[in-house]
Amino acid sequence: MQPEVTLHLSVTEGRVAVLARQLCAAPGGVSNWEHVEQAPPDPIIGVTDAWRADPDPRKLNLGVGAYRTEEGKPYVLRAVREAETQMLADPASNHEYLPISGNADFCRLSRTLALGAGSAALQEGRVATVQALSGTGALRVGAEFLAQHLPASNPRVVYLPSPTWGNHKTIFAKAGFQVREYRYFDKASRGLDFGGMTADLSSAPPGAVLLLHACAHNPTGVDPSPEQWASLLQTTHDRQLLPFFDSAYQGFASGDLDADAASLRLFAASGMELVLAQSFAKNMGLYGERAGALSVVCRSKAVATRVESQLKLVIRPMYSNPPMHGAAIAARVMGDPRLNAMWKEELKGMADRIKAMRSALYRELTARNAPGDWSFVLKQIGMFSFTGMTRPQCELLVKKWHIHLTLDGRISMAGLSAATAPYLAEAIVDVVTSA
Repeated sequence: MQPEVTLHLSVTEGRVAVLARQLCAAPGGVSNWEHVEQAPPDPIIGVTDAWRADPDPRKLNLGVGAYRTEEGKPYVLRAVREAETQMLADPASNHEYLPISGNADFCRLSRTLALGAGSAALQEGRVATVQALSGTGALRVGAEFLAQHLPASNPRVVYLPSPTWGNHKTIFAKAGFQVREYRYFDKASRGLDFGGMTADLSSAPPGAVLLLHACAHNPTGVDPSPEQWASLLQTTHDRQLLPFFDSAYQGFASGDLDADAASLRLFAASGMELVLAQSFAKNMGLYGERAGALSVVCRSKAVATRVESQLKLVIRPMYSNPPMHGAAIAARVMGDPRLNAMWKEELKGMADRIKAMRSALYRELTARNAPGDWSFVLKQIGMFSFTGMTRPQCELLVKKWHIHLTLDGRISMAGLSAATAPYLAEAIVDVVTSA
């Protein structure tokens, strides 16, 4: 009897499938998404896609925002590998859901890393911290929280440096902010336009959000001096702006975790409320693990408690709770004294290699009598150098020399090596003299 039932079901299912196909193929059927336009490739991620598709053996990927070894390979830190080994051997390890706010140890260690163990805000318990999906997730959750909970009298306006990381504009616009820019990069000197920056912020409406790169500004590699940071703090205070720090490169700029947090700590020590987005993609190489944190420095512990409760309400319908693995790695590396020391040593080595690549490129450009003053390559810091090359020059680098970069002239020094620096210098000299 059972075979007959099975046969009857299979015949019925087959008829239903045929009928469904006939209905879907009926004349006049139009997709609900027929009107959807093809989206342009992401200007940063698209660089890597183009590099992968390029068959030329000389090709270079100088668009990727990730550290590479001298051989051009991805690098996994020894401290990270050891932390993962320990986690695998831990019988208490599991794959349960994290709380909405994430790994508590990770949150505590992240804010301490950024603000410093001696921070008054930490000692007084007035910092609300949640785990986030790396820096992008932290920025988005922070923007959504501000859009919902800034005082009604505050304008929903954010000031971004010009230029800035391309995703900043979209993140804040999607949260409902009006995006305005302040002058930052001086094209003539390839340095900071501090006068223009100060002038623009001095006319910002009170209560506006001010986005600041904590260190190693992306894409320019140009940071304010300590004196300029102090002046900027005064302007921020005078105009009653709300600082929102994006800290994606702590330790990666100078090789010193504390030195790279100086600007953030200066603002926090002033007693000012602020917001902080942290990422461990670059300084721990946890790119795909999406390990990040969002902290809000508040006036009091009571306010911080309420702020954290509202951050959870932002997160819950967005992604419910964060991933476990990357945060567990970062917490172990930050919390274990031996792994922490190993991490700091490796981080300094990574920063030093990038500095060496700056010197190598400058040396090769000078040897080829590159037109203009290229000393800015040495003065800029962090992963990127903003060359000032024009779009046609960048397009020629891609087409003729198979050097893939963003078309605003940003190059990743982390993607360069001693072996490829001469080739890049030769290509740059060619395009700046012919395009």
